[in-house]
Amino acid sequence: METGILLESGTNELEILEFRIGKNCYGINVAKVREIISFREPTPIPNSHPCIEGIYMPRDEIITIIDLAKKLNMPPSPNPETDMYIITNFNNLNVAFHVHSVVGITRVSWAEISKPDATLNGNGNSIATGIIKLEGHLVVILDFEKIVSDISPETGLKVSDIDRFGERERNTKPILIAEDSALLGKLICDSLSKAGYTNLQITMDGQEAWDKLNEYKVQGTLDQKVQLVITDIEMPKMDGHRLTKLIKDSSAFSHIPVVIFSSLVNEEMRRKGEALGADAQLSKPEIGSLVSEIDKILWK
Repeated sequence: METGILLESGTNELEILEFRIGKNCYGINVAKVREIISFREPTPIPNSHPCIEGIYMPRDEIITIIDLAKKLNMPPSPNPETDMYIITNFNNLNVAFHVHSVVGITRVSWAEISKPDATLNGNGNSIATGIIKLEGHLVVILDFEKIVSDISPETGLKVSDIDRFGERERNTKPILIAEDSALLGKLICDSLSKAGYTNLQITMDGQEAWDKLNEYKVQGTLDQKVQLVITDIEMPKMDGHRLTKLIKDSSAFSHIPVVIFSSLVNEEMRRKGEALGADAQLSKPEIGSLVSEIDKILWK
């Protein structure tokens, strides 16, 4: 798949792959997309989740196929032979999503993406992470991590990994977290608190985190309020790469360690994070590894 995925790091831009289920338009960050292929008949797996169509095996790997229309409670395609599979990679998983058609790729700024309000996401069960207007119509950016973890909960945040740390000494050094998912933000805070980190502040995107840092700088309380930043990458308004760049390029903030904790941490994204000065980068399911990295930074 030819894309401009190698965007300059820290520009707060992303590329959206737009696709359709029925007449509705949806989007996915191209950074999660490995390839797009034509529909092929899957091999069904007995007793699997109703939204799993089956598997197919290109080369020497098995890829699970999720029927996105069924997951979204929408009618099946009338002409499946013309449908497409979007093969993705995130959270160290390769998953195919069955869609009805692929529209194309558009480069946008995270600042252009609106976060769904409480009427759409009040119960934490929404699978829409953002909404953007492209060429006069609305495109809903879907939360593919939540779609997969709803189907297979063991692929989500591995909060049970915290149990191996046992009882630990409390650490009150302040940590600022940028995470746009309210559910994941709570799970991260609960996990870190269980691991002994009790001074946690959560913000809903990179812009809010950046505003907090500047507020504390003006107040003269920066080092008392923030000694570590943990950030997701994909967030409306300002993404984690942009936040990392702003922090590390500023003489006022560059001493603050930044840990990127995201489902998008792969080889290419890791290189981008390193170029921006991130102190550590971890894939989002590995909450135990996150605690270990925080230990290295805050128990020096």
